[in-house]
Amino acid sequence: MISFKQLDWDNLEECLSLEVNEDQKKYVASNMYSLAQSYVALLNDKLPAMTYAIYHDVTMVGFIMMYHDTAEENEYGDEEAYGILRFMIDRKYQGKGLGKKAFEKALDYLKCYPQGDAQAIYISYDPANTIADQLYKQYGFKGIGKTDEDGDSVVKLDL
Repeated sequence: MISFKQLDWDNLEECLSLEVNEDQKKYVASNMYSLAQSYVALLNDKLPAMTYAIYHDVTMVGFIMMYHDTAEENEYGDEEAYGILRFMIDRKYQGKGLGKKAFEKALDYLKCYPQGDAQAIYISYDPANTIADQLYKQYGFKGIGKTDEDGDSVVKLDL
């Protein structure tokens, strides 16, 4: 069973040690960088980033970072929206279907509107990352014809 758990002093080091395969490192920031971004957001934004360790039963297998934007903050559209900023499964646990299950859990969680109403979920990713592209399309995400500041493709799922 997949679950999300908040990071605390007991699981922080384990989360920081999670890594993707070497050829995937160009697609996702390290968990340390993601948590630093989350800290800055906590100090400067109205709503903090939602960061969780991903567990399969009692084993930590990944990390996810999600956010909520108001219509004014949304850089991709004009509606309130959620976004998945980071999503990774540790290299030791890839290829076992855990990423797909964790992604489904994330979508279900965001559809409960944990930080307020929203009309869409946005994700940006490197278009060369064919695994991410296939996963997002499988769940109904569609390109919006925009890229982010890094040149990554932006996709959207209407809620």
